[in-house]
Amino acid sequence: MTASMIETRPLRHPPLGQQPRFLRKLFGDTQDALDELASTYGPVVGLGAGPVKLAVVGDPVALRELFGLPLDSFRWGHKFNVLGFVVGDESMIVSDGADHKRRRSAVQAAFSRRRLNRWIPMIVDRADATIGHLVADLGDERAIVDLYPLGRTIVLEVVVRSLFGERLAARSEEIADLFRAPQAYLESPAARQLPHPFPFTRRSRVRADRRALDALIDGEIARIRAHPSGDPFDVLETLVADGTLTDDEIRDQVVTLTGAGFDTTSASLAWMVWCASLTDGLWDRLRAEADEVLGPVGGPSTADDEALGALDLANRTMRETTRLHPAGVIAPREAAVDVVVGGYRIPKGTLVLASAHLAGRDARFWVDPLSFDPDRFVDRDPERVALADIAWVPFSRGARNCIGFALAQMELTLIMARLAQRLDITAVPGTSKPRPLGMVVNRPKGGAPMHVRAREGGS
Repeated sequence: MTASMIETRPLRHPPLGQQPRFLRKLFGDTQDALDELASTYGPVVGLGAGPVKLAVVGDPVALRELFGLPLDSFRWGHKFNVLGFVVGDESMIVSDGADHKRRRSAVQAAFSRRRLNRWIPMIVDRADATIGHLVADLGDERAIVDLYPLGRTIVLEVVVRSLFGERLAARSEEIADLFRAPQAYLESPAARQLPHPFPFTRRSRVRADRRALDALIDGEIARIRAHPSGDPFDVLETLVADGTLTDDEIRDQVVTLTGAGFDTTSASLAWMVWCASLTDGLWDRLRAEADEVLGPVGGPSTADDEALGALDLANRTMRETTRLHPAGVIAPREAAVDVVVGGYRIPKGTLVLASAHLAGRDARFWVDPLSFDPDRFVDRDPERVALADIAWVPFSRGARNCIGFALAQMELTLIMARLAQRLDITAVPGTSKPRPLGMVVNRPKGGAPMHVRAREGGS
């Protein structure tokens, strides 16, 4: 049955005079704009007209329909996609059709369950090393520490080792520096992201840093070809040996995986710290679980896939945090044809903004949706389980879901467990959960400053 044969209705739009305000707000205070649009016009709403048409889709059922449509119903390499400037035009996340399928398939093979499980001890090891440096600096003192950059350090150490093995571990800080300008660029207002060739600007700095990243990756590709290690768990070596992708394509995929895995996971970890610190008793519960599952810090490592599965509370804390604070508040794609979702007609050429933020806060699917409660996922009532399955979409769904979602969930669960084991943290008195910052990557404004000290009784 075609879209024209289904009984549909046009998108609801705010009055024309209000639309400029909503558009400005959407590209500034994105979450507030989404909440206001949904509360006033519903979770599927249109904005704009003519060549600039937008459709916000936050209804969980409509999102399920959206994710189930044929891939050629949409374009990701569209004119509004600013990510291509940072990750490269041959990145899978800005590719369509056969190019996307080929590029994603090559990368997907590098993220097998066997490889992921092998990284589990490494994730715990890198968390221990970074936390250990902090504990040594703190001594017996209690200090205010921003745990957001601490989390970024851990996550980048994991990402670099996942992609390159131990070879580039010593250059993690250099790689982090090369991603700072792109992150700031993507968080800047849309007007500042307009293409231009001018030097000495934020955009020119991004170009320069990307050239430096390309040179670094090219050096690794050349080294692999000259001296392959034969390590089946080396992602970059796997991509080079596969031969499916050109060197340009490999570079763009590696930059994509590094940037996306680094920024989104560390932002989610910062939200987890905030949510756990503001929830009575949760930190102690996370610690008790980690002590039981992972064993004492400094003892023999018990971190494996079985242990990961046993960190149930840490996993539920991850799920609840990403429900309320998904790293990607909206995920844009352009309708390549007229489509129908949720009974609404979305015309060809419309920029469709799939919103995990709205789906995660929909009161029809979540009891008391704005409260933070990891135990909501303990409820085994079949109806509630089914509703949660529909509405929990922080990593998207379908063939264009986040390719690194399994690694991200592993990192968040394991790092959070280790933080709880080794640190006593409390929110600074008088503070509350901060406002979100960023449309491409949603992170807490001001980071995650906490009162921190080494665990009493040793760690």
